[in-house]
Amino acid sequence: MSDAEPLIISLQGAVAAMPQDRSLRLHLAELLVEGNRPHDALPHITHLLGADPADQHALALLARVTNLLVGTAPAAKTEAASPGPAERSPGVDAFDWSAAEAEVRDLAPPMFIDGSSDGPDEPDVVERPQVRLADVGGMQQVKDRLEAAFLAPMRNPELRRLYGKSLRGGLLLYGPPGCGKTFLARAVAGELGAAFFTVSLADVLDIYIGASERNLADIFRTVRANTPCVLFLDEVDALAQKRSQVRGSAMRGTVNQLLTELDDVLGSNDGVFVLAATNAPWDVDPAVRRPGRLDRMLLVLPPDASAREAILRYHLRDRPLSGIDLAKIVRRTDGFSGADLAHLCESAAEKALLDSVRSGEIRMIDQRDIDRALKEVQPSTGAWLQEARNVAQFSNASGDYDDLVAYLRRR
Repeated sequence: MSDAEPLIISLQGAVAAMPQDRSLRLHLAELLVEGNRPHDALPHITHLLGADPADQHALALLARVTNLLVGTAPAAKTEAASPGPAERSPGVDAFDWSAAEAEVRDLAPPMFIDGSSDGPDEPDVVERPQVRLADVGGMQQVKDRLEAAFLAPMRNPELRRLYGKSLRGGLLLYGPPGCGKTFLARAVAGELGAAFFTVSLADVLDIYIGASERNLADIFRTVRANTPCVLFLDEVDALAQKRSQVRGSAMRGTVNQLLTELDDVLGSNDGVFVLAATNAPWDVDPAVRRPGRLDRMLLVLPPDASAREAILRYHLRDRPLSGIDLAKIVRRTDGFSGADLAHLCESAAEKALLDSVRSGEIRMIDQRDIDRALKEVQPSTGAWLQEARNVAQFSNASGDYDDLVAYLRRR
């Protein structure tokens, strides 16, 4: 055992206990390099460079490690004489960086790229949906609101300039779960021919102080680089919870950062359409819904009769059917969400499949299977409507939920 080995073992334990301590990790990496252990030192060096790519000490150690790995330098410090001029090949560098990078390619990214890749210019997380509003069954009132808020100004640039209509905008979609809010947002992106970028709390939240705010800023930077783009904030009540209900400072800082990005004091949000969805708009911080941010609210209700028929046809289209009374099913599924209707079709198919397995004879899905499934599948919107009724009755002084009040009265 070398004289430095006990110290290396001690430092390894300290680094394991305090992985974010850069000085400990740097000292350990230096000892491992001095001890001719480049493979052990390299993970620590790449960890340091991952946190700070400009760390000069880590870069110097990386150069020494690559020397050791490719065999172009002595394994340890020696006082070997420098080669004379005759021993050097003319016009050849003393160190082959290409060979060194190839050796450590799996552990460290290349220092330089030439930008000649033929890959897409936009990141993989940005998608371009092919669906259109015509693919959304029913919901004509919702489509009309979307047309006025986003689509008409985009399609008519001359009128937009005449009326001073900005391409900025924020729209909050709210309603029971499973009613197609995400699908509608994708359809808007498809109508605009725009990129679609979806964000949830998991994409933003981080355990380190300040990291969540940085993640959110990076998301908006990516979106602005891919305009026109629809930014979809899924379950925005989790991402922008009322600050009066937040105990810790981490989520409060995230909400503040979201407000800053939506305001965009530099004016670079043109061409960025912000759509957000929530089942609980009453839990969203009021500052997020003030004019200039998510200033318009759109109620997305359980599908109406025409929408239910379109959804049922879609989910039954590739299944073997016989004697299905679609009009009867539509009448009996009032209040079902789109997800409920998909579950209904799946349950009916399961019943026909089990009968075929038991009898040994393949049969079609018929009306009996649908009727049996209807006895088991109940609409999932009831709990939401009950909570929404309380909000509509006691928390609608501002008139934000007038559409909801009108719907509840019709029911």
